[in-house]
Parts: sequence; structure tokens; C-alpha cells
Amino acid sequence: MESPHGILLVAFIATFAVIHLSQAEDQEGFISVDCGLPPSEASPYIEPDTGLWFSSDSDFIQTGKIGKIDPSLRKTIKTYVTLRYFPDGIRNCYNLSVKQGTNYLIRVTALYGNYDGLNITPKFDLYVGPNFWVTIDLENMISGQTEEIIYIPRSNSLDLCLVKTGATTPMISSLELRPLPNNIYITESGSLKRFKRYYLTSSNAILSYPDDVNDRVWEPKFDPEWKHISTTLEANNSNGFLVPHDVLKTAAIPANATARFKITKELDFPDDEIYLYLHFSEVQSLQINESREFDIFWNGQPFDNTVSPKYLKTTTIKSTTPVTCKGGVCNLELIRTTNSTLPPLLNAIEIYSSVKFHQLETNENDVFAIRKIKARYGLNRITWQGDPCVPQKFLWDSLNCNSTDTSRQPRITYLNLTSSGLKGTIAAAIQNLTDLEKLDLSNNNLTGEIPGFLANMNSLMLINLSKNNLIGFIPQALLDRESEGLTLFVDGKHRCLSGSCVTEKKFPVKTAAFVSSATVMVIIVVLVLIFVVKKKTSSNSEVLPPSSIKPSVNVTSNNISEISIKMKRKKFTHSEVMEMTKDLERPLGEGGFGIVYHGVINGSQQVAIKILSQSSTQGYKEFKAEVRNCSYSNMFKQMCFMYSFILVQVELLLRVHHINLVSLVGYCDEREHLALIYEYMSNGDLKDHLSGKHGSSVLKWNTRLQIAIDAALGLEYLHIGCRPSMVHRDVKSTNILLDEGFTAKLADFGLSRSFQFGDEDHASTAVAGTPGYLDPEYYRTGRLAEMSDVYSFGIVLLEIITNQRVLDQTREKIHIAEWTAFMLNRGDINGIMDPNLHGDYNSHSAWRALELAMLCANSSSEKRPNMFQVVIELKECLASEISMKSNDQDMDSQSSPEVSMSCDTKDVPSAR
Repeated sequence: MESPHGILLVAFIATFAVIHLSQAEDQEGFISVDCGLPPSEASPYIEPDTGLWFSSDSDFIQTGKIGKIDPSLRKTIKTYVTLRYFPDGIRNCYNLSVKQGTNYLIRVTALYGNYDGLNITPKFDLYVGPNFWVTIDLENMISGQTEEIIYIPRSNSLDLCLVKTGATTPMISSLELRPLPNNIYITESGSLKRFKRYYLTSSNAILSYPDDVNDRVWEPKFDPEWKHISTTLEANNSNGFLVPHDVLKTAAIPANATARFKITKELDFPDDEIYLYLHFSEVQSLQINESREFDIFWNGQPFDNTVSPKYLKTTTIKSTTPVTCKGGVCNLELIRTTNSTLPPLLNAIEIYSSVKFHQLETNENDVFAIRKIKARYGLNRITWQGDPCVPQKFLWDSLNCNSTDTSRQPRITYLNLTSSGLKGTIAAAIQNLTDLEKLDLSNNNLTGEIPGFLANMNSLMLINLSKNNLIGFIPQALLDRESEGLTLFVDGKHRCLSGSCVTEKKFPVKTAAFVSSATVMVIIVVLVLIFVVKKKTSSNSEVLPPSSIKPSVNVTSNNISEISIKMKRKKFTHSEVMEMTKDLERPLGEGGFGIVYHGVINGSQQVAIKILSQSSTQGYKEFKAEVRNCSYSNMFKQMCFMYSFILVQVELLLRVHHINLVSLVGYCDEREHLALIYEYMSNGDLKDHLSGKHGSSVLKWNTRLQIAIDAALGLEYLHIGCRPSMVHRDVKSTNILLDEGFTAKLADFGLSRSFQFGDEDHASTAVAGTPGYLDPEYYRTGRLAEMSDVYSFGIVLLEIITNQRVLDQTREKIHIAEWTAFMLNRGDINGIMDPNLHGDYNSHSAWRALELAMLCANSSSEKRPNMFQVVIELKECLASEISMKSNDQDMDSQSSPEVSMSCDTKDVPSAR
């Protein structure tokens, strides 16, 4: 026989289980998050006042830090102890799983509680998905600020984002979601932001869950001009709104039975559109000769039909269309009719302002795909939170989207994960980005084969998979796409990416013998040609660079000696140089090589003439380098030998020529007189324009971006367009010159080096360059590569963005890259950008350019992008800036009555 204690224990456990199950059913769909609560500290737990289950927010967000309110305040503020604050980044987002199409009440509470000891209350914005919801301003809010909105998610995922808007740090104490019936709180469009929710009583009790099964918070309200009436009986509240019974047990009537019942409220924003919900239930059992009947007026206008509340039954009168309040002052009046013996009655009132969210979320499939890619590669980037595409000012870095049309869901069109440390195979989720046009996965550690699904992505026009460890064959379907306009970058030029897929082929003996003979003949011809060229060169007393000659090959002749060599680059005498410069009348500047003078050729062509300083120990060496490197490419592009004759095709690139490289017009090499003659760049160098040396107007942001693109294109040509590749080695703002149209061109090739080492992409050289711009890895190892120029370009880009000196002993961080990293930790781009711009830039394009600059200036060359990638990113950046400015102008024109009357306009998103 069981003991009485055992029976009692079983009964207690059964009772607790029934209560717990009942509560769990009531809370179905509830999301209750205690922000900042460590998951190890009793999570989830039951909140004692409501009986609701609260859990840690650690499963809903990956950023932010945990804070606790000042212990001395906990005696007066009992609701929250922990919080989460966000010192890093601009936008930090919670991501919650919801049911698409369900009406949710979303409630956010922020209680500062002097958690950081600074006693500086924060101010920041809240966003629901890509749309602004409300500003949190905790000044004079000792007990915190709570905001509610009734919102219907368009997908099964909901982002709630805290956005930094000033110097203070966003923070949050709790986040709650409560599903509501879909047949209540219906609007013409938009969502409902709570303004007030009152029940009329002389009590001080605030009602919420479990009194309200939907966990709406009802605050008590009572005026001296009112009289309190109540009942102990429960009314029938089954009209859909499920107003709590305790709300319906109490009501207010005018203290003067003949007076009107009035409620007056002032809106926070006078132009808000209002939705009104009035709840009535008769609490008095009326006699046969008694009646209660009244009309409702809103701002002096009839609101609804005559109301006669039913005893212990709920009647809700609501807005079917939004109403407004003149001057932001709302007046509600209940006026008894002539048939009524009793004054008007009101139990409760809810007032909401209408919030219209115009910006659609990014396509749900794209969001799901990019988040799978993020998880697959562990890309924990602080900017990769919230909606990937919108608003545009928070566009995820390394992405671009077609988000200018607010009537359509944005789609991801560009994914750039170069130098992101990706490992493993190419993620299958990429194929779900069905509108993707450009994909860059270069310079990572990806393995495995190239997946065939890339060929099926019809929108793709560029794929860069170079500098990875991929193996196997390139899918034939992908190669076929190249004829349709697809640009494909892979390691190697053949269908096979590695030796693993090379099949052994047997060559006939005759073919092998012929190939061997042809090889020997190639070597002989090359040696003979080199001997002829050297002999021709040595017979001339002047110094001719290799690129100053061009062979003219007569393919019908087998006699190599018949190749004619003719001069291409003009050599000038010292007297001609003096005549051009009018005896060195107008100096333009001075560098390590010597002084640069203005000159004129043939009375019309302006040139810049760099004359070697007699005191320059490296001048002659640098002079030779400029002439050689500005014009040299590989001597032989193709040599073909057939069975009975030899066909020799020799192509010499007469000079490096690109619109973004300063052209070498000629040179002077006359004993001790050495000079280089360049095209004239009338607007001087970039450094002078940034510093305002010429007193000219400040370079605008889009002009700066275009200058950066021009310089990047010049470097891209040196690195990729030249064969062998060329490294500039002295990229800096004083070596970026501007012509009359502010087209930028790279100058000063005195330190440039060309090299070609088969599979190697670097060379060991004596370290040279300019302090501050010099690649630290190159300085440390002496191993020169194109990435050394990328580092220097990153420093130039930082100059363009910040207008800071590269090295400044007066700064807290001397080097510009270190200073920028230091400032970035504060998250305020205004403190980084050149103040001369006066904020005239789109912060999204500014952030994007800044991130690119810091990536280029990374101390590790493996993490830097190549110049091809830099050019793409800068062009996207400029396109974004131009698009934003265009959108701003469109919005301005829409807001102007004069323009809107004469021009057709369309909705566009606002720009940051």
C-alpha cells in the first residue's frame, strides 16, 4: 500500500503537469526573449508576474555584448536585469522564425539602467525587416521605453534590427512576439503602431498576460471629470478581440450625467493617420425605464452609428479607414441621445497610428540561399545581418542587388567572396541565386570539381574561380556558355584544372622526331635573331630601349637578315629639350629623379619633361628603367615551324599604351644630359587636389571614385594586360596625374619591374618604394608581386576617402591604415570621411569603398583582391553612388508640387 506522502507527491506532480501544459497551450506561438541573458543562466525561465516562459536571445543573434543594469537601480526597476548592447557595426539584427501571413503583435523594450556607468542614454532606430519602424530615445525614460507594432510578415523569417544613428550605442532589454487572430486589427494597408491602449478604471493595475490571452498591455486611465462604475460579473468577450474580463468589468461615465464624455490626446506626429478601437460592455443591469444610448464623434465628425451597449456583452466600434487629427490634437466625444436616460459609457480604448512599409523584402529564395552560403562557409561578417539587399544603405558587403524598383522584391545579382578564406567545395546553394549575374570566388581554398549547375544559371555573365585548388575537367556546358558571352576565369587555359584528369597519349615516332627537330630549330632561330638585334643595337652610339624597334617580317622570305628594324620612339637632343622648355623656364614639380619642366613640341603639343638631376645617384638607373619598362613586352609572341619551311612571327609591343597610363613621348640620352618627355597633364597630381594646394574646388565624391577607377584600370593593365606582367612599385597619390577632364593616369615608372617566371608570381628584388605606401610584406621578404601594388593602391584609396596624410606623427595612430582601423571600431563613418566633402556622399558607397581600401591594405597579400576585382568593386561602388543620387533627385522632385504637376515620377527608395 502506498504511503500518503507518495500519493500527495504524485498528485502534486500531476497538477503541475496539467498547469504547465495549459500554460504551454496558451502560449503557443509566443516568442519571449530576455535579451542579454546568458544561455547558461536558467534559460528558459518562468517570469513570475505573468507566468510566461522567457529564454535567452543567444539563438536569435550572433552579435552584441551582454550588459547588466546598475545594481543600485534594481530595487526600483525590477523587470529587467540583463540587456544586449551593440558597440560594433551600424545595423545589428535579430532573426526570428514566424508564420508567414500571421498577424503578430511585436513588442520591444529598452531599459538603459546605466549599464555602462557612463550615464549617457542612447538614441537609435528600430527597423522591421527593411523598413523603419520607430526611434528609441531613452532620455528622461528612467523606466525604459516600450514600443509595440501589429505586423504581418511576408515570409517565414522576420528581422528586427537596431540601427545606430549617432554617437550612442543601441541596446535592447526584451523582445516579444504574440500571434493575433487575423480577423482583427485589419487596415486598408500598412501596419499598426500602438499609440495608446487604456482601460478606464480608478485602479492602478496594469493588465497583461494571463488576464489578456494575447498579452496586450492595458494601462489604467481615469480623469476627475469621470465617474467609475463596475461589476463583479464576467462579460461575454467572444467578439474576436478577446478583451480581458477585468477590462470589461469596469467603465467610466461623465461625473455630470448630462455632460459629454471626452478624451483628448495629442499625437507625437501630427500628420499620422489613426485607427481607433472602442470597447463597450454595459456593467449595470438597467431597469425597464432606463436606457443608455449615445453617438460617437471624432474631431467633431460622426464616427459610427448610435451605440447602445448590451449588458455583459462586448461591442467593439472600430475604424474601417484611417482618420486624422487636425493639428495633431485628437478629440473623442460620446454624446447621449435624447432617448437616453443614462450618460455615455466607455470601458476601453485603443489608438494606433498607421505605418506604411513600402520597401519589399529581398526575394525569400535569395535570402535562404545567401544565408545557407553564409553558414556553409562560416562567414560571420557584422554587415551580413538583416535583409541582404534593402535598404540600400545597409546592403551586405560583397553583394549587389537590383533593388531600385520598390514594387518588386529585390534580387541578388552579384556575389563577390574573393579572398574570404572559403574552404571545401563550391556551395550548392549558389544555384538558388537564380538572378545572379556575377560570381567571384577567386583567391580562396576551394577544392573539388567545378559543379555543372553553374552552366544552368542563365543569368551568370561572369564567373571567377581562379586561385583555388579545384580539380577535374571544366564542364563542357560551361565552356559552351563562353560563346554566349560568359566570361570565365579559372586556373590554367585548358579543360583540365589539374593533372588528375590528364589522360596519357602516345605520340608516333615520326611526330616525336619532328617536334624535337622543330624545337632545336626554334632555339637556333631565337639565338640568331637575338645576335642580330644586339649587333644592330651595339653599332649605334645612342642608347635604344628594346621596345624602340619593331621587326617587319616578310613571311615569303626565309632569310632572317631581311627583317627590317625601324625606330619608333623619338630621341631628342639636349638642345631640342632646352628649346622645348625655353631654357627650363617653367618648372612643374620635383621628385627623386629630378625636376619636371613644362615644354612644347612643334609649337602646339604640350609635354612634361623630366630632367635628371646631376646630384641624383640613382637617376641614370631609374632613367633606363623608365625607358625600358614603359615600352617592353615579350619579344616573341608566336613562332611556328612547319615540315618543309620555317614561319617566324615576331611581335614586339612598341610601348605600353593605355588611356590610364601617362604616355612617354620621347627621351634624351646625350652623355650627362638625360631627360624623359611625357604627355602633359594639365591638372597636376591627385595629392595636390586633395590637399587644396592649387586652391581649386574640392573633388566631389563621385569624381574621387572615378579617379580611383582610372588609376585601378592603369594598374590592372600593367598586371594583366602586359606580358610579362609589370609591377609599378611606386603607386602613390603624387604619381596619379589628372588631365584637363580629370581623367587619372599613372606616372613615374622609374621603379617598375617586369618579370615572368613560369608558374611563379613573384620575384626577389631590392626593396624600393615610398615610405607609407610600401607593402610591409614586400619590405619584410623582398619578394615583389602584383599584390605589392595592390597594397599601395589601398593606401591611395584611403587618402582619397579620408584626405589624411599617409604618415602623421601627431595622430594617435601614425599610419593611415592603422588610424582608419582605429576609427572604424567607433562605427562612425563621418569621423573617417574627408570633412571637406561636408557629408555630400552616400554612406553605403563610402562604406563600400572604405572596406575595399582596407582589404587592399591588408598586411597579408593572400587576403588582398587583385586589380581586376578592385576595378569591378569600384565600378559597382560608383554605380551605386550615381543610382543613389538619382534616387534622391527623384524623391526631391516628387516632394516638389511644381515638379510633380509637370513630370511623371515613380516611387523610389530613399538613399542614405
